Amino acid sequence: MFIDTHVHLNADQFQEDLQEVIERAYAAKVEKMVVVGFDRQTIERAMQLIDEYESLYAVIGWHPVDAIDCTEKELAWIEELTHHPKVVGIGETGLDYYWDKSPKEVQQELFRKQIRLAQKVNLPIVIHNRDATGDVVKILREENAHTVGGVMHCFSGSVETAWECIKMNFMISLGGPVTFKNARMPKKVAMEIPLEHLLIETDAPYLAPHPHRGKRNEPSYVPLVAEEIARLKEISVEEVAKATTENAIKMFKLNV
Repeated sequence: MFIDTHVHLNADQFQEDLQEVIERAYAAKVEKMVVVGFDRQTIERAMQLIDEYESLYAVIGWHPVDAIDCTEKELAWIEELTHHPKVVGIGETGLDYYWDKSPKEVQQELFRKQIRLAQKVNLPIVIHNRDATGDVVKILREENAHTVGGVMHCFSGSVETAWECIKMNFMISLGGPVTFKNARMPKKVAMEIPLEHLLIETDAPYLAPHPHRGKRNEPSYVPLVAEEIARLKEISVEEVAKATTENAIKMFKLNV
């Protein structure tokens, strides 16, 4: 069995054929999926989906790119929604210095607020990091994020950064990019980081793994991520599936 620990089934790209996408996931032995909501619309949709499908859980938070749009009212609303038993994490939050919609200081302040919210409601944090590794690690350390831990989503950093995050009680999650020919860093991380610290994800509809690169991603492709990790580690896919599933169940306290 596999668990897709980060998927956007609440995205518009799945509006037409969501049921078929979920059925394909089940057929591929992807038995649980964590749907991530990162603004008002996607959070609302994620909450609908977890009530509709037994196999779906939600992580809810506010994306750093849109940090400028997040008010105290929104954060209070997110806190209220965490009382739902199938809300299993806060995020995706973090920093994104690639896009310049939200100033860095606004992103950083919201990131700190969401870490504190996660600590208040005792849920793990799901981290989005783009071109901001130094500041992400610094803020996690300053805010004592190790108290709740979480996931470095779609990790693309170095082995050294991975270990820094692991020491702060974070799991390293690998997605489609680990299957890309030129993805040197994710492959190195897959080889060198022990299985007990790894999760797998799709980030669908984005970042489809090889051989579907450039097309719409979906949860049924998560085994391709596991296969590549198994190939790099020279172990069986079953071992990768078992370890990453156990890690996800433990991290998100999923009822099995």
